[in-house]
Amino acid sequence: MSTVTLQKSIRRWLIFFIVALILSGITASPIETELRWVCSWWPENDSSFYLWLLKCYNAIRDINQKYPFLAYGYDWLAFAHIVIAIAFIGPLKDPVKNIWVIEFGSIACILIIPLALIAGEVRGIPMYWRILDCSFGIIGIIPLTICYNKTKKMELLQNEQNKALKKTLAQRLSV
Repeated sequence: MSTVTLQKSIRRWLIFFIVALILSGITASPIETELRWVCSWWPENDSSFYLWLLKCYNAIRDINQKYPFLAYGYDWLAFAHIVIAIAFIGPLKDPVKNIWVIEFGSIACILIIPLALIAGEVRGIPMYWRILDCSFGIIGIIPLTICYNKTKKMELLQNEQNKALKKTLAQRLSV
């Protein structure tokens, strides 16, 4: 596999990851509208999941009516997702040089799991919702692991190419 092929594959996975981060970010701000919409079409109005969504919607609606400034936290959550996505432009350009960003993203994906399980328990979040939150970390680490492994292969190929080039140059200079 060539470095060009590896870089194209890494770029595709990183673009997927960046788009997913941005989408998850921009959906944080209009949470009241989104919850109202989901509750309006949810098929099982007596399921525990629907009742949880309805409880969340009522809480967000009440908070937005009484204390709209608290929604500013969701705006910052959206902003953080977008800023983190921007950080992945580095590995998009040069994955080997910026592998630390891929490692950073992988660590963040792993840390989602204890945060969701521990903070979710403390905040009274139902287990199925915490599992859903954990899935974002699990899903996110898949493309990042693929990118990491391909970047390491790319680095090895680049090192081999550099050694061959140096050897060729040394031979030409010694003639």
